Amino acid sequence: MSMTRLIDDIKRTWLGELQPSLAWSCAFAAMCLMLATAFRYGMAHLRPDVYFTPYTPAVFFATAMGGSGVGIATAILGAALGLGLDFGGGPVDAARLALMAMYLAVSGLVIWGVTHHRNLAGKQREIARRLTEEEQYRKLLVDELHHRLKNKTSTIHAVLHQVLHDQPEVWGRIDQRIRALATADDLIARADGQGCDLKDLLMSELGPYGHVRFELNGERLFLPAKLAVSLALIFHELATNAGKYGAFASPRGFLQVAWTMQDDRLKLTWDEAEGPPIDQVGKPGFGSKLLKAALSAFDGKTETTFLKTGIHCTMQCRVPAS
Repeated sequence: MSMTRLIDDIKRTWLGELQPSLAWSCAFAAMCLMLATAFRYGMAHLRPDVYFTPYTPAVFFATAMGGSGVGIATAILGAALGLGLDFGGGPVDAARLALMAMYLAVSGLVIWGVTHHRNLAGKQREIARRLTEEEQYRKLLVDELHHRLKNKTSTIHAVLHQVLHDQPEVWGRIDQRIRALATADDLIARADGQGCDLKDLLMSELGPYGHVRFELNGERLFLPAKLAVSLALIFHELATNAGKYGAFASPRGFLQVAWTMQDDRLKLTWDEAEGPPIDQVGKPGFGSKLLKAALSAFDGKTETTFLKTGIHCTMQCRVPAS
């Protein structure tokens, strides 16, 4: 277990997430210098003029694990060992001093590069931490706002019911629309307040009529929040009409909803079949006005045709980028 923890601490230190003690850093740097010296001793049998190159990796690892101070000390000790230990028996001449100067210059670049990388990594971790905290705070606010919105909707629902309890026809229309809005809000909240999927929106509205009564044809499509609310109202009006006069008012009635996307535009068709015969169409009411106006904000339109066995409705609109 201790070895596993040691390896984990080394990984975290390498990534800059953990700052080891000075004693541990110095011990690690000493080990790097010893390994570099042993490697240099082995190389001396082939190339006795290799004095400082083996100490460059030692400077890199010492700096990565212990910081710039330990890296500078390692570079100086490496220069001293390269100058003082001579496994080939050669004199300390100008050439070796020039090699030492080059080694120190390279070590300085290594120390600067590693330190700069550690600083950037530290800033990125700090930014990531702050973003995580901000996201958690934002989610908390969104949840609280959604909770308050549900309470407000429930309060409005109760007040309107109390005022309109003696007008059941008016109350019936308002009640269902408020419930449709609440359902759309729930779907949007599940998607973190940014919108919901078109198929989920249709399923929530049509599901109570029975899944064998309708068919949905189309790919998954994420809708921004405002467009989702507008479509939720439209689907509710169409579904209510189908339940009273259209496909859902007949035992054999069936509904098909299909949609496609071309560039940024959505095209949706609502086809009812096998509904009861429609003798005549009444005067346009609130629902008809809603169908015409709901998608205007999205450069869209709705066209409705009353067939003998149900409604044929086509919708087109622009889907804003999420």
